[in-house]
Amino acid sequence: ILNYDIMARFRRRTCIILLLFILFICSIMMALKTLRPDRAGFGDPFGLGLLPELQQRTAVLENKPNSLNRIQGDTVTHVSNFHSSAINTMKASMPPVNKLEEELSSPNYNFHVFYYSWFGNPQFDGKYIHWNHPLLPHWDPKIANNYPKGRHNPPEDIGANFYPELGSYSSKDPSVIEAHMKQMRSASIGVIALSWYPPGMADENGEPTDDLVPVILDFAHKYNLKVTFHIEPYKDRDDRSMYNNVKYIIDKYGGHPAFYRFKTSTGRFLPMFYVYDSYVTIPEIWANLLTASGSQTIRNTPYDGLFIALLVEERHKHDIHRSGFDGMYTYFATNGFSYGSSHHNWASLKAFCDSNNLMFIPSVGPGYIDTSIRPWNNHNTRNRVNGKYYETAFSAALLVRPEIISITSFNEWHEGTQIEKAVPKRTGQIVYLDYKPHKSNVYLELTQKWSEKYRKEKEQWLM
Repeated sequence: ILNYDIMARFRRRTCIILLLFILFICSIMMALKTLRPDRAGFGDPFGLGLLPELQQRTAVLENKPNSLNRIQGDTVTHVSNFHSSAINTMKASMPPVNKLEEELSSPNYNFHVFYYSWFGNPQFDGKYIHWNHPLLPHWDPKIANNYPKGRHNPPEDIGANFYPELGSYSSKDPSVIEAHMKQMRSASIGVIALSWYPPGMADENGEPTDDLVPVILDFAHKYNLKVTFHIEPYKDRDDRSMYNNVKYIIDKYGGHPAFYRFKTSTGRFLPMFYVYDSYVTIPEIWANLLTASGSQTIRNTPYDGLFIALLVEERHKHDIHRSGFDGMYTYFATNGFSYGSSHHNWASLKAFCDSNNLMFIPSVGPGYIDTSIRPWNNHNTRNRVNGKYYETAFSAALLVRPEIISITSFNEWHEGTQIEKAVPKRTGQIVYLDYKPHKSNVYLELTQKWSEKYRKEKEQWLM
């Protein structure tokens, strides 16, 4: 009996140890998958659902297999051998302060950061905007039923997994705008890629922000920063409306000293426009605007510019070339989420661009987490690993020797890609993520570090 009891206890202990070991191995595997994705395909159900327009775009192209041939004979105006530069076109309305210039890192106009001015609070806007973001339901009703619904309730409960040092701020607050500009300059960023909707338009959770552009330009100039425009997929965006909106931007803001222009090898100084979700519109429509023989061409007019398309899937590179775009960017800060955002594909994309006189602008980011607004999307979380994820992205970008690197993002808090200062916060049942064990400015410091590294390496590329 004694031997039987001993053997029973031994078996129980062995089973418990074995179970704990299996759980440990499983947790390690899950952690590795989250921290460093390998070749997670964009075709997984989570990826495609995040960008439903991509499915619609695919259907349109499949229904028009021969339509793309109509524009193959068009002469496409491209800019080759880019050389970056930003110019002042008029005297400064807000001259930079000498003391600021001494204290802050010099701006790197090859580093562009995506910036959002859609946040609001009761003090400046009469209500919260975007901080009270709704929880987005999963497209599969069966899965959606397993997750909470409703909206966030600021200021304690905001639509973000991190909490900003400036609190649930308003993008209209002058002190906030200036703080943002100072943070960008401290990070040695040179160009702000401002999210933009035409006057009177906004994203589905926000309100129009075009009226804020002059203020942003003025503060940007104070810190010797430049502003380019990240054109969002507004309603009925096509060749005609894009022509009118580009004309509006250049006519209204093109004379401001903070308005960004890029010097081409031919000596022209052209404005740059990032075009988000460009793949939603078929190449024939873009070609009307962006090729020299297009019916609505903007080429060789006073409103010509550099138009940079979003590449998500590999096939988009051919659509981008046929459309007449001048280059491509990848936006997403999720390595492995899409073809374009996967670091291991950047070399082949750069080679394609080089051979077709296109600019390749990889987008790097510090991490990704959007479960505060998409609680079912943990699959696409990318852990920051105390800054290592961000540095890995920069390292991958520098390997392809790009003319410009874009950063996703300065303050897209909903998707957890921000490099803006964040602080630890616990409120009720909510515990926000933070940058510990580092300080609140760690991602600004890392950006500055890699900006300097980029400058030094670029000198070697040009030798």
